[in-house]
Amino acid sequence: MVRRAGLVAVVASALALALAACGSDPAVDQERSVTVVGSGQVSGVPDTLRADIGVESTAGDVTTALNETSEKVRAVTDAVVDAGVERKDVATQQVSVNPQYSSPAPGGSSQISGYVATNSIRVTIRDISKASTVLSAAATAGGDNTRISNVSFAIDDNSQLLEEARKAAFDDARGRAEQYASLAGDDLGKVLTIKETTSGREQPASPGSFERDVAAAPVPIEPGEQELTFTVTVTFALS
Repeated sequence: MVRRAGLVAVVASALALALAACGSDPAVDQERSVTVVGSGQVSGVPDTLRADIGVESTAGDVTTALNETSEKVRAVTDAVVDAGVERKDVATQQVSVNPQYSSPAPGGSSQISGYVATNSIRVTIRDISKASTVLSAAATAGGDNTRISNVSFAIDDNSQLLEEARKAAFDDARGRAEQYASLAGDDLGKVLTIKETTSGREQPASPGSFERDVAAAPVPIEPGEQELTFTVTVTFALS
């Protein structure tokens, strides 16, 4: 009788644990929710232009090549500053020296025929109205060795645009969620999670590079409008 009573107690305990486990099933207790993606788009006129301006020199030795590029890049820097760019908005981007090789004769090997030195600066122009003059001044100061590339527009302070895009995206998300809740016969509850992404911070102003013979005259600059797209993923509780 003692053994039988003990066995009954063990079975009862196991059954109680099994029932408790079933009662805490996450699938049963999980809060019902709806997840939607909202988007908001705003546009603004760029107020900043960035460009990489470099000079390139070829010489028979490294020292001469470097000295020529150093002299030219100083002239370019002074020219863009005189044209209205603040010196703090001019930063060295790249300095490099690479050997050039002659074409080998039949049965022979290539020999170093000279060196190409490059020195480039990143210029930030915060007054778009001066951009054409600045690029022209840089090309004139650097001469035929001038290289201008990676020209792009940007909005220096886009905090207000971000706020507008964020609000538009969240309103869009809430509207979608309310519609789904209504279709399901539920009420929309509190926000459970929010995830966001943005795009459209900077746009190119030129697809490639241009040299002095193109840039000697004023360079046409049209900033147009820059679009900022904000996407938000929101999970709402349903009740």
